[in-house]
Amino acid sequence: MRDDPRAPLLPTSPGFWRSPLRGPRFTAVLGLVLLVGVTVLFGTGLLSYAACNPGLSPVNDKTPDKGVLGFYLFAWPTDPHWLYRLTQGVHVTLGITLIPVLLAKLWSVVPRLFTLPPARSLAHALERLSLLLLVGGGLFQFVTGVLNVQLDYVFPGSFYPLHFYGAWVFFAAFVAHAALKTPTALRNLRRLREEPGDLVSPRPAEPTVSRRGALWFVGGASLLLFATTVGQSLGGALRRTALLAPHGGADPGSGPNGFQINKTATHAGIDRAETGADAWRLVVTGRTGTVRLSRAQLAGLPQYSAALPIACVEGWSTPDQWWRGVRLRDLAALVGHDDPPDLFVESLQRHGAFRKAALRANQVADPRSLLALYVNGEELSPDHGHPARIIVPAAPGVLNTKWVARLTFGDL
Repeated sequence: MRDDPRAPLLPTSPGFWRSPLRGPRFTAVLGLVLLVGVTVLFGTGLLSYAACNPGLSPVNDKTPDKGVLGFYLFAWPTDPHWLYRLTQGVHVTLGITLIPVLLAKLWSVVPRLFTLPPARSLAHALERLSLLLLVGGGLFQFVTGVLNVQLDYVFPGSFYPLHFYGAWVFFAAFVAHAALKTPTALRNLRRLREEPGDLVSPRPAEPTVSRRGALWFVGGASLLLFATTVGQSLGGALRRTALLAPHGGADPGSGPNGFQINKTATHAGIDRAETGADAWRLVVTGRTGTVRLSRAQLAGLPQYSAALPIACVEGWSTPDQWWRGVRLRDLAALVGHDDPPDLFVESLQRHGAFRKAALRANQVADPRSLLALYVNGEELSPDHGHPARIIVPAAPGVLNTKWVARLTFGDL
């Protein structure tokens, strides 16, 4: 029941929105936080896309129609070895932390969505259209991002193209909106007193909290989301605080193989008969032909160790694990490549977006890039890629292929 029977019934009426919290300064504070935060999100998102080497091979490229949107792509480096762990951890953790700020900002300006007439001129109509793209694009990006973190793929199509193209639409609208509104927001923050505007109700209700208190509430909600998410990226004891993340809480087991995974061998359809010592052979192809190596033969080649993390697009990562195996560049030399070329990797896994993946020559050449046979002093478990897996410094988890069946060295 409405408290005041004389109150307007339609959201387009001037007195319908009565919260005393709405005002130019309240909106300006939230807008400036989003200006910085969304810019960082867009930048780290582009880095995450580049890290998958989409320009190297069609098997890595989940957005083949991107055209000029891939103008910035570059060879992803291998130093520092924690690079992807940092950039993607920031991307996901910041995105979740900004959710209360985004919702509060949308709430603060909702009266403007119902102003009449909807378009006073062509310029005003274009501004309203950009606002529609801004609001719709922002909600789309945050919702698909959260669903991806939660491994809940209820949306149609693949996450990669949806989130990539959605990001460009949203950020284009965001830049246009920021160019129009940032000067006004800065003026509103510099004013000593709040001035009336279209966000201030002509008949405000009695306040139950101050605007400063509301900002503290939004900040507290963001801090709570940060505290219950960041542990999945930092790992260690803090992982137990990541209550809202699928890869939070305790590690999935104990011992050398007791660290996080995204996909089990069973889920990937790996038949243990295929990975047994009698059945499995690694096929390595290069300039001088093809060789087939058993696991015992691989173990007889020079072995090297590297301390590297696993870091995935969902924002979770592991601390450095000690991997041991054969250098990829040594396997390249085995088939006639003294200068390591690009590498095409195929897994025993029969389904999945990255069951085949490509690595750049700079990644193959790094002495820490291994075909790993052991982790933390023990043979790989089936869930961690037994009999052999790829491990490359600074590479996304999807390029650290498990259950490797074939390596093809050469120009892709």
